[in-house]
Amino acid sequence: MDTVFSDAPSRSRFELRAGDELVGFVDYLLRDGTIVLVHTEVDPAHSGQGHASTLARGALDAARARGLAVRPTCPYVASWIEKHPDYADLVAG
Repeated sequence: MDTVFSDAPSRSRFELRAGDELVGFVDYLLRDGTIVLVHTEVDPAHSGQGHASTLARGALDAARARGLAVRPTCPYVASWIEKHPDYADLVAG
């Protein structure tokens, strides 16, 4: 299944879609040069296929490209960063 990662700023989230179908998303808040990654969710029909990891990596890559610090309040994203220390430099404070 081909998926497309994109920012949906009107919904304050990054989305992963397969065609018109929403596979998953990461909710975020923007605050003074920091992006707070609040919640990651993948549709149960698509679980176990690595989509949460794709969402986490995409959100962090977008933050890096925009020069934003990251505050991962989402437990999934926080644990993903621990497993991928090359993204640890993004974490605020």
